[in-house]
Amino acid sequence: MVKCPHCGAEVEKPIKSWTMRPKKRKGPTILIELYECPNGHKFRTGRKIE
Repeated sequence: MVKCPHCGAEVEKPIKSWTMRPKKRKGPTILIELYECPNGHKFRTGRKIE
């Protein structure tokens, strides 16, 4: 579960998720997830995937 940075509400599932990789250099793949809290705030989280 992720906490909303605006109001502190707990959110379980992301609305959308996608991965990003560096184009020209080596590096970790990043998983980005988009969440919406019950109060209507939208925010993203990112984490490294090896």
